[in-house]
Amino acid sequence: MDQDVPKTIFVVGLGMVGIAFIEKMLNLDEAKRYRLVTCGEETHLAYNRVALTDYFQHRSVEKLYLNQVEWYAQQDPERFLFHTGEQATCLDTAAHSVTTSKGRSISYDYCVIATGSKSTLPPYISPEKAERARGVFVYRNISDLDKILSYSEQEHVKGGCAVVVGGGLLGLEAAKAVFDLEAISEVVIINRQAFPLSRQLDDEGGEIVLRRIEAMGVRVLTRTSVKDITVASDGVLTGLILSDNQHLKAEMVVYAIGITPRDDLARQAGLECFEKGGIIVNDLLETSAQDVYAIGECASWKGNTYGLIAPGVEMADILSFNFTQVETGAGGFKPRQMNMPDLSTKLKLMGVDVASFGDYFADKRSPRGVLNSKLAVIEPSTRDKAEKAIHTTTTVGELSLSETNLKEGEVAINSVTAEKKHGRRQAAVDGLIECLTYRDPFSYVYKKYIFTADGKYLLGGMMVGDTSDYVKLVSLVKKKKALEEPPSKFIVGSGSKGEDDGADLDDDTQVCSCHNVTKGAIGECVKAGISTLPELKAKTKAGTGCGGCLPLITNIFKADMKKAGHAVSNNLCPHFAMTRQELFSVVKIRKLKTSPEIMEAAGVKKDSLGCEICKPVIGSILSSLYNELVVAPVHHANQDTNDKYLANVQRNGTFSVVPRVAGGEITPEKLIVLGQVAKKYNLYTKITGGQRIDLFGAQKQDLPDIWEELVAAGFESGHAYGKALRTVKSCVGTTWCRYGIGDAVGMAIHLEERYKGIRSPHKIKGGVSGCIRECAEAQSKDFGLIATDKGWNIFLAGNGGSNPRHATLFAKDVPPSNVVRILDRFLMYYIHTADKLMRTARWVEQFDGGIERLKKILLEDELGICVDLEGEMAELVGTYADEWKAVVDDPARRRQFRQFVNTDERRLQTEVIKERGQERPADWPKQSLPAKLHESVITTPKSEWEWRKLATVHDLMPNNDATTSAAIKYGDSQLAIFHIPRRGYFATQQMCPHKRAFVLDHGIVGDDLDGNLYVSCPLHKRNFRLTDGKCLNDEDFSIIPFDVRQEGDNLLVLLPESDKLDAAIGTSNWMVKQASVELASRGGGEGIEIAGVGVSSTESGSACSGAGSSCTGGNASLDW
Repeated sequence: MDQDVPKTIFVVGLGMVGIAFIEKMLNLDEAKRYRLVTCGEETHLAYNRVALTDYFQHRSVEKLYLNQVEWYAQQDPERFLFHTGEQATCLDTAAHSVTTSKGRSISYDYCVIATGSKSTLPPYISPEKAERARGVFVYRNISDLDKILSYSEQEHVKGGCAVVVGGGLLGLEAAKAVFDLEAISEVVIINRQAFPLSRQLDDEGGEIVLRRIEAMGVRVLTRTSVKDITVASDGVLTGLILSDNQHLKAEMVVYAIGITPRDDLARQAGLECFEKGGIIVNDLLETSAQDVYAIGECASWKGNTYGLIAPGVEMADILSFNFTQVETGAGGFKPRQMNMPDLSTKLKLMGVDVASFGDYFADKRSPRGVLNSKLAVIEPSTRDKAEKAIHTTTTVGELSLSETNLKEGEVAINSVTAEKKHGRRQAAVDGLIECLTYRDPFSYVYKKYIFTADGKYLLGGMMVGDTSDYVKLVSLVKKKKALEEPPSKFIVGSGSKGEDDGADLDDDTQVCSCHNVTKGAIGECVKAGISTLPELKAKTKAGTGCGGCLPLITNIFKADMKKAGHAVSNNLCPHFAMTRQELFSVVKIRKLKTSPEIMEAAGVKKDSLGCEICKPVIGSILSSLYNELVVAPVHHANQDTNDKYLANVQRNGTFSVVPRVAGGEITPEKLIVLGQVAKKYNLYTKITGGQRIDLFGAQKQDLPDIWEELVAAGFESGHAYGKALRTVKSCVGTTWCRYGIGDAVGMAIHLEERYKGIRSPHKIKGGVSGCIRECAEAQSKDFGLIATDKGWNIFLAGNGGSNPRHATLFAKDVPPSNVVRILDRFLMYYIHTADKLMRTARWVEQFDGGIERLKKILLEDELGICVDLEGEMAELVGTYADEWKAVVDDPARRRQFRQFVNTDERRLQTEVIKERGQERPADWPKQSLPAKLHESVITTPKSEWEWRKLATVHDLMPNNDATTSAAIKYGDSQLAIFHIPRRGYFATQQMCPHKRAFVLDHGIVGDDLDGNLYVSCPLHKRNFRLTDGKCLNDEDFSIIPFDVRQEGDNLLVLLPESDKLDAAIGTSNWMVKQASVELASRGGGEGIEIAGVGVSSTESGSACSGAGSSCTGGNASLDW
């Protein structure tokens, strides 16, 4: 073969290990000797299976992608080609070819099988039976989860029982997933062993996990198994028959009893496979067929298969190294060989942190001699007592015990004599080993560390509840490094407080076990110029596996940034050398009331405009202190688009309208009005999670008219657009429910009416449940109440979203008359002290002293500020005015909502399609391709442009304290005009090229410290300089600026003829259209050809959809 022709490596499978191998090959193959081709049978791109449980929360597979679609599009198609929704069905090792399910035949020089594994079903469920039975599932991939979600919503399943068979890692993941389903009222785990996680923990550790799971309300049946399932005549599951012949009623069962390597393709091809499953590989990961390799869960090495991600990534490391580094221009290198992988694991299961590392069962496997133990009973929370007890009880043989089970609150030092029996030796160490054990049942914490008899070496261990030292301990075991501290320090800690930044870790310490990232690699990335955590994750993959390492990774990154002189600043932005909390204090104490006053008093540069970061913060602070109307001219320019137009901007430039429905209670008459308004203005309607109705697709110019009809019917603004109180969700409580103890609806309405319209650092949500059944999900809210027979339990600082937090019980049995006082204090103190865009959950987590300190401040009044906080809230509540009504009643304010100030014409910004009986905007493409627009794309030279009157000064409503803006229509083109006090008028195209959204007149106008003026796109914050159109924070985009001059009351813009401008930036050419998107997503078509822009049919290609299509990796010149 010609040495210059790249050799083809065909990778069977696009899972976590397959994509890891591909990425490593692309990085290591600098000589470009290989071409990688792969196919995955799922329609999705490679995603993180370790985080499958998160899918139940966000239902978005894109959030699980290991690499976003853009990454695939950026790859050179000559180096990497992939196909999704396509399975390799035949491997011909003699012909070196693979045939796929779509009939495609692909020749290879080398084949790497990474097909993973499949979930195991018990013998009593044949594949045919599993196919017929309804309600029987496994837990392995996105398809399995979608089936579980869909089935759980069926009427006969709602409120029923879900059974998970299996108490291992996968079983507990599955149990947590179904536990979180609202439709399921009861979850049962069936485990053959006495305790869960028997392969990672001993009985004492398993018991702690068991108690924690049961405390959540999950039943765990141990020392039992399932003999069969029972189904109705229509195939619907009715229950399970247990080993003692008892019948367990169930509406759904999820099997998580193990995995089986997917070796069927290899067996068909005649490759040697292990009897129990798995493709046999040698130390070089070669199979029995020439040029065929196997990695990951499908590979059997020395009779072992591994179901963890780390061994699979290690195999990918070895194989990619051997392909690219054994023979290089710099000389040869000995091939790497497979060694016994590290099976240490650290996961969060059922809300419990669990870890095991090293030889964690050394004491169980070893031949036992005489067990000598000294026992010290301690208070679990008393560190110094525990340490003292341990130091004084280390003599082996001082006390002999026949019973080794620990009682509550005990620390034990156990000595095990390892004897040679029948020629066997202890695996971990020849001689004595000692186990140091700590058990705190009150905090659900258990630790057992195994040391050599002299206490100099750590051999392994397990942890439940507190896994903060995991990375350090794994490093000590791997390096076989002698301990510099007594073993007692490891079991009770050193007593240091604060965040762990890994300062005591060596540079070669592995801090991400999933992707084998060391501490030193993070430092090297910082030195190479990486300055953000997302960049670090993209470069190293650290934190993209199980995610357990992310807190440590983040702290190490911050520490390295600080060492490099790039410390992460807590300052608000370049315009203010202080935090949001400090700025709040300055504004309050000095009684500042406008943005110019604040910039003059506290800004780095006194005459700056501010930016897209600080202006909304200033607006929020002023609202939190004085609650003046955000649509007032002096405040309007500080608001982000949502607050500026009192509605949520959507991706097509329209808005959604959410009227307030306090407590979720609404009359039939009001419901009818909502329906009539939606029908009249052709609005897409949807029920929100906060018990309200959202009306989507409102044109900006229609907003005042829509509000006028709603206000006339008794509605007010729901502030869904603001960083303010959104809703207080309620159950029906005593109003209807037979279990109700408290009037949940009445309390929710009272709280929502009190706190409506109050701006805060981030949005606030509340919930009120009338009894402990907790139907309002109050414990997932910023504040929540649950009724008891003695009053209300108050929970604080919970939230859902991408990083959910369970609310903390703050006060018990609070009389109804005292609830408001406590919440007033909490919300006002949060407004005073939280950072910008910080939810209450994150605020409490970072608050010095945490929730206990807050109790002293807000319940015990330790700082003597509670009366002041209550007074401030009362004053703030008294300033409320409905913002919608303020616009409706003011003709001047209504004028601000015109689409174009120079015409009453309307222009759709995105094509509208119909789906499920309602209209919605056409989909955005999967990727945003570079689009740099300059005046040179206009065929008429600028010397021939003319000044054209397009607006008046009055149209922009200029003032001396704030910027203003407006959109104008010229032919089929849209322009944005801006007025900046003391700087004059500026104009640009209206369209942001990033997502082709015609919204730039909505954006915040700001400047940097060098005086560069820019407009920030309201959708994704691309900042375009007003003087030359350059994007200051994304070099892939630019826009066309235009000259503006004032003649009397008229504003003139220098422009070519309208048809020449339309050819470059006309709305019809650039608006998103569904047909073009679908064509690009299927990998075909030429996109949209824009005259004069330089995107021609010869340059265009297929965009990469990542779903059910082939993809060459994309092309930078592709159109949507």
